[in-house]
Amino acid sequence: MSKENIAFVVVRYGLNINGGAEYHCRMLAERLTNDYNVEVLTTCVDNYRTGENLEFKEKEIINKVIVRRFKTNPTHPELENFYKKKAKPAYKLRRFLYKCHFLAIASYFFPIWHFKEKEELEALGSQVFHSPALFNFIKENKDNYKAIIPITIDYSHVYYTTLYAPEKTIVIPTMHYHKTAFRSTLTQVFTKAAYIAFNTTAEQKLARKIFGMHMAPHSIVSVGIELSAPSDWAVTQEKYNLPDEYMLYVGRVDQGKLNNVYTYFLNYKKVYPNSDLKFVLVGKQYSDPFNHPDIIYTNFVEEQEKISIIQHAKIVINPSLYESLSLILLEAMALKKAMLVNGNCNVLKEHCHKSNNAALYYTNEKSFIDKLHMLDSSTNLRLEMGEKGYSYVNSNYDWNIIMNKLKHVIENI
Repeated sequence: MSKENIAFVVVRYGLNINGGAEYHCRMLAERLTNDYNVEVLTTCVDNYRTGENLEFKEKEIINKVIVRRFKTNPTHPELENFYKKKAKPAYKLRRFLYKCHFLAIASYFFPIWHFKEKEELEALGSQVFHSPALFNFIKENKDNYKAIIPITIDYSHVYYTTLYAPEKTIVIPTMHYHKTAFRSTLTQVFTKAAYIAFNTTAEQKLARKIFGMHMAPHSIVSVGIELSAPSDWAVTQEKYNLPDEYMLYVGRVDQGKLNNVYTYFLNYKKVYPNSDLKFVLVGKQYSDPFNHPDIIYTNFVEEQEKISIIQHAKIVINPSLYESLSLILLEAMALKKAMLVNGNCNVLKEHCHKSNNAALYYTNEKSFIDKLHMLDSSTNLRLEMGEKGYSYVNSNYDWNIIMNKLKHVIENI
C-alpha cells in the first residue's frame, strides 16, 4: 500500500539551522517518514536579518525528507515599517480588548476581522521569508497532500497556506503573548484551518482568549526532544576555550532573545565577586557581541558538541520573553541540569510550576541575582532540580505519545 503525502511549511530548514520552530519541524518531519511521504516546503533564506536567497538546490532529500526550496521576494524594510504603522490600530484594538477580557466575547460575534487586513498583508509581503512561489505551489498542488502543516504564525506562510488549503491545514502556531498574535489576519487562520496543534496549556489558553469559541478544532500535541551522543568534553572544551564553571544560553544570539541578561549577569558578578561563574552563549550571532572577559561566544556548534556543553554547564538559562515551548529547557532537564528562566513568559513559568520547580524563574534584576546565587552556591539544590527535571520530561514529552497524537490529527482532518 502506497503512503500518503504530507508537507510541512516552515521558513527555513536544514541540519545547520538552530531556530526553535525549524528544529521543531525537522524532528516531527523525520519521525513521520515511516508512515508518510514527508516533504518540507521552505525558502532559500538562511539569515533572517538579511533575507538573502542562497543558492540551495530546489529539491533535495535530508534524512528521508524531501525538501523543496522556493525563492523569496526582496525585503523592503521601509515598506514593512510603513504598513506596520498603518496596521497598528488593528492589533492595538484587539490587544486592548484582550486586556479588558472582552476579545473572546467580541470574537463570538465577529470571529473573522478584516480591520486593517490589507495593510497587514502588505507588511507581511514586504518582510523576510515572503515567497509567492511557495504559496502558488501550495495552491496548485494541495490536492496531492493529505495534510499541510505550517509551523509558526510569525510570517506570511501560515496565512497563505490556510487561505489556499484550509481543509488540509494543521497549524502549529508556536504562539506567545506578542503583538503578532493580535493581527486581524490571524482570525482567518485560527478559524478556517482544519486543526490547531498547540505546544502547551499556556499557549492554548492564550489562543482561546484571543480567538474565542469559533477557533478551529484544537488540542495540545507538542513535541519531544532528541539527544545526540555527546562529543568528547576535553576536545570540545579546548576547541571553544570553555571554562569549568559557566551559565549556559543556547539559541539565537540576538538581543531580542537575550533581553537584559548581560546586564543582570554582570551585576551578579559585582554583587558576588568571588563567584567563578562565566556566561557561555552557544548559537549563531545576529547581534553585536558584548565584550567582557566573563562572557564567551562559541557561535554555531555541532549537535554532539551542544549536548556536551549542556552536560557540563553549571546552570542553563532561557531569558526569552516569547516561548511557546522551549526545547532547550526540555533538553537541559533531560540532561538533569538546573534551569533559570524568565518568569515574565507564561510558558516558561508554567514549566516551573508543572515540574515542581525543576526550573526557577526570575522577573527582574533582583530576583535574577537571588535565584542565580541560590543555584551557583548549592550543589544539592542543582542535583535535586536535575532529578525533578528528568522526571518531568520523561513523564510529559514521550515521543510515542506525541507522534500518536499528531498522526491521529492527520488521519482525522
